[in-house]
Amino acid sequence: MVDPVPISRTGYNKLKEELNRLEKEELPEVRKTVAAAREDGDLKENAAYTYGRQRQGFIVGRIGELKGILSRADVIDCTKVKCDRAVFGTIVSLLDLDTEEKVTYQLLGSDEADFSTGSISVDSPVGRSILGHAVGDKISVKIPRGDRHLEVMDITRSEVE
Repeated sequence: MVDPVPISRTGYNKLKEELNRLEKEELPEVRKTVAAAREDGDLKENAAYTYGRQRQGFIVGRIGELKGILSRADVIDCTKVKCDRAVFGTIVSLLDLDTEEKVTYQLLGSDEADFSTGSISVDSPVGRSILGHAVGDKISVKIPRGDRHLEVMDITRSEVE
Protein backbone atom coordinates (compact mmCIF):
# COMPACT_ATOMS: atom_id res chain seq x y z
CA MET A 1 0.00 0.00 0.00
CA VAL A 2 1.19 3.51 -0.83
CA ASP A 3 1.75 5.88 2.07
CA PRO A 4 -0.48 8.97 2.04
CA VAL A 5 1.25 12.27 1.33
CA PRO A 6 0.07 15.39 3.18
CA ILE A 7 -1.13 18.29 1.04
CA SER A 8 -3.04 21.46 1.88
CA ARG A 9 -6.60 21.92 0.61
CA THR A 10 -5.33 24.85 -1.51
CA GLY A 11 -2.53 22.73 -2.99
CA TYR A 12 -4.90 19.84 -3.67
CA ASN A 13 -7.39 22.14 -5.45
CA LYS A 14 -4.61 23.72 -7.51
CA LEU A 15 -3.35 20.32 -8.71
CA LYS A 16 -6.94 19.16 -9.39
CA GLU A 17 -7.54 22.29 -11.52
CA GLU A 18 -4.32 21.63 -13.45
CA LEU A 19 -5.40 18.02 -14.08
CA ASN A 20 -8.83 19.12 -15.33
CA ARG A 21 -7.29 21.78 -17.60
CA LEU A 22 -4.82 19.28 -19.07
CA GLU A 23 -7.45 16.57 -19.63
CA LYS A 24 -10.29 18.76 -20.88
CA GLU A 25 -8.50 21.54 -22.76
CA GLU A 26 -4.83 21.01 -23.56
CA LEU A 27 -4.81 17.30 -24.46
CA PRO A 28 -7.76 17.53 -26.90
CA GLU A 29 -6.21 20.65 -28.45
CA VAL A 30 -2.81 19.04 -28.97
CA ARG A 31 -4.47 15.91 -30.40
CA LYS A 32 -6.22 18.11 -32.99
CA THR A 33 -2.90 19.79 -33.81
CA VAL A 34 -1.16 16.42 -34.26
CA ALA A 35 -3.99 15.10 -36.44
CA ALA A 36 -3.90 18.19 -38.64
CA ALA A 37 -0.10 18.02 -38.95
CA ARG A 38 -0.31 14.30 -39.84
CA GLU A 39 -2.56 15.16 -42.78
CA ASP A 40 0.13 17.47 -44.16
CA GLY A 41 2.16 14.51 -45.32
CA ASP A 42 5.83 13.66 -44.73
CA LEU A 43 6.10 13.22 -40.95
CA LYS A 44 9.93 13.18 -40.91
CA GLU A 45 10.15 16.79 -42.07
CA ASN A 46 7.02 18.02 -40.27
CA ALA A 47 8.03 20.21 -37.30
CA ALA A 48 4.43 20.82 -36.23
CA TYR A 49 3.84 17.07 -36.01
CA THR A 50 7.09 16.45 -34.10
CA TYR A 51 6.43 19.27 -31.66
CA GLY A 52 2.80 18.20 -31.24
CA ARG A 53 3.79 14.61 -30.42
CA GLN A 54 6.39 15.81 -27.90
CA ARG A 55 3.86 18.16 -26.28
CA GLN A 56 1.27 15.37 -26.20
CA GLY A 57 3.76 13.07 -24.48
CA PHE A 58 4.54 15.73 -21.90
CA ILE A 59 0.84 16.34 -21.19
CA VAL A 60 0.06 12.62 -20.88
CA GLY A 61 3.03 12.20 -18.53
CA ARG A 62 1.96 15.15 -16.38
CA ILE A 63 -1.62 13.81 -16.22
CA GLY A 64 -0.28 10.49 -14.92
CA GLU A 65 1.92 12.28 -12.40
CA LEU A 66 -0.98 14.42 -11.14
CA LYS A 67 -3.30 11.42 -10.83
CA GLY A 68 -0.64 9.65 -8.76
CA ILE A 69 -0.16 12.65 -6.46
CA LEU A 70 -3.89 13.17 -5.99
CA SER A 71 -4.54 9.48 -5.33
CA ARG A 72 -2.00 9.49 -2.47
CA ALA A 73 -3.09 12.87 -1.08
CA ASP A 74 -3.96 13.25 2.59
CA VAL A 75 -5.69 16.65 2.50
CA ILE A 76 -4.93 18.81 5.54
CA ASP A 77 -6.97 21.88 6.49
CA CYS A 78 -4.19 24.35 7.36
CA THR A 79 -6.66 26.65 9.13
CA LYS A 80 -7.22 24.02 11.82
CA VAL A 81 -3.72 22.76 12.64
CA LYS A 82 -2.44 23.07 16.20
CA CYS A 83 0.18 25.76 16.75
CA ASP A 84 1.96 24.50 19.86
CA ARG A 85 4.61 22.89 17.65
CA ALA A 86 5.72 23.25 14.03
CA VAL A 87 3.69 20.76 11.99
CA PHE A 88 2.56 20.43 8.39
CA GLY A 89 0.64 23.57 7.41
CA THR A 90 1.89 25.86 10.17
CA ILE A 91 3.59 29.17 9.47
CA VAL A 92 6.86 29.36 11.38
CA SER A 93 8.82 32.56 12.02
CA LEU A 94 12.50 32.01 12.67
CA LEU A 95 15.42 34.15 13.70
CA ASP A 96 18.74 33.32 12.07
CA LEU A 97 21.06 33.51 15.08
CA ASP A 98 24.12 34.14 12.91
CA THR A 99 22.76 37.04 10.82
CA GLU A 100 19.88 38.28 13.06
CA GLU A 101 17.65 37.99 9.97
CA LYS A 102 14.01 36.99 10.47
CA VAL A 103 12.46 34.52 8.02
CA THR A 104 8.96 33.06 7.84
CA TYR A 105 8.00 29.82 6.12
CA GLN A 106 4.83 27.81 5.75
CA LEU A 107 5.57 24.09 5.98
CA LEU A 108 3.94 22.29 3.04
CA GLY A 109 4.42 19.17 0.93
CA SER A 110 7.01 18.89 -1.82
CA ASP A 111 4.33 18.99 -4.54
CA GLU A 112 3.10 22.42 -3.47
CA ALA A 113 6.01 24.16 -1.74
CA ASP A 114 7.17 27.33 -3.47
CA PHE A 115 10.03 29.27 -1.92
CA SER A 116 9.05 32.42 -3.83
CA THR A 117 5.72 32.50 -1.95
CA GLY A 118 7.25 31.73 1.43
CA SER A 119 6.51 28.02 1.64
CA ILE A 120 9.04 25.22 1.97
CA SER A 121 8.72 21.48 1.84
CA VAL A 122 8.59 19.48 5.05
CA ASP A 123 11.03 17.18 3.24
CA SER A 124 13.67 19.90 2.73
CA PRO A 125 16.61 20.08 5.16
CA VAL A 126 15.22 23.21 6.82
CA GLY A 127 11.65 21.88 6.84
CA ARG A 128 12.68 18.56 8.40
CA SER A 129 14.69 20.40 11.05
CA ILE A 130 11.82 22.72 11.99
CA LEU A 131 9.16 19.98 12.36
CA GLY A 132 8.19 19.25 15.95
CA HIS A 133 9.85 22.30 17.47
CA ALA A 134 8.09 24.87 19.67
CA VAL A 135 8.51 28.60 20.17
CA GLY A 136 11.86 29.31 21.82
CA ASP A 137 13.57 26.16 20.52
CA LYS A 138 16.98 26.58 18.95
CA ILE A 139 17.69 24.54 15.82
CA SER A 140 20.85 23.74 13.93
CA VAL A 141 20.32 22.93 10.25
CA LYS A 142 22.91 21.42 7.93
CA ILE A 143 22.57 22.92 4.45
CA PRO A 144 24.98 22.74 1.50
CA ARG A 145 26.64 26.07 2.31
CA GLY A 146 27.15 25.23 6.01
CA ASP A 147 25.23 25.09 9.25
CA ARG A 148 22.41 27.54 10.01
CA HIS A 149 21.49 28.28 13.60
CA LEU A 150 17.84 29.26 14.02
CA GLU A 151 15.45 30.04 16.84
CA VAL A 152 11.70 29.50 16.53
CA MET A 153 10.07 32.88 17.25
CA ASP A 154 6.42 32.24 16.39
CA ILE A 155 4.10 29.52 15.08
CA THR A 156 0.72 30.38 13.55
CA ARG A 157 -1.84 28.74 11.31
CA SER A 158 -2.83 29.80 7.84
CA GLU A 159 -6.00 31.81 7.29
CA VAL A 160 -6.43 30.06 3.94
CA GLU A 161 -7.15 26.34 3.59
